[in-house]
Amino acid sequence: MLRTSDVAFSPSVKAAQDRRGSRGHFERRGDWPSEIGDDLAGFLAEATTVYLATASLEGQPYVQHRGGPKGFLRVVDPHTVAFADFAGNRQYVTIGNLDENPRAMLFAMDYETRRRVKLWGTARYVEGDDQLVARLFPEGYAARPERAILFAVSAWDVNCRQHIPQLYPADAVTAAIGALEARIRELEAENALLRRRIPE
Repeated sequence: MLRTSDVAFSPSVKAAQDRRGSRGHFERRGDWPSEIGDDLAGFLAEATTVYLATASLEGQPYVQHRGGPKGFLRVVDPHTVAFADFAGNRQYVTIGNLDENPRAMLFAMDYETRRRVKLWGTARYVEGDDQLVARLFPEGYAARPERAILFAVSAWDVNCRQHIPQLYPADAVTAAIGALEARIRELEAENALLRRRIPE
């Protein structure tokens, strides 16, 4: 019987799991979801970092970072994630791979909460559809969109957070430091006032 997890668990992978004693765990877990529910949609809406993996027809893998402001990943229906593809280094490895092999993977990261979601499926790109790109483009973002990428989800999974470093966005760190510095100034002013009230 085919399972959605078979997209990752090939016969060779299952054999490796059997040899190392973990196959039973994955059998008990059951199938992976294939639809984008509210929880996954909410996670993707907050994502600022995703890695898009493709491969050539010969199987040569390639991973490309895609990022943007929160909301740059759009869930357009229960099986599709889309985003505007911004101008980059002009190597076009991802685009070339998709021309001959639509199989792809998205690896969405949230370093702040140390969460990751893996999505398997197929991807295609759309060029020349200005209306679609405009719908996907994050408002006010300083980038030049070149095309849209549509990712059809066949399965997704969440796994443990161990070994994920906890990182915070620079603007959040700057805001936290600013708040602490303001509080320090308040306390210093209060301390100075109290000192003035103490008789010599």
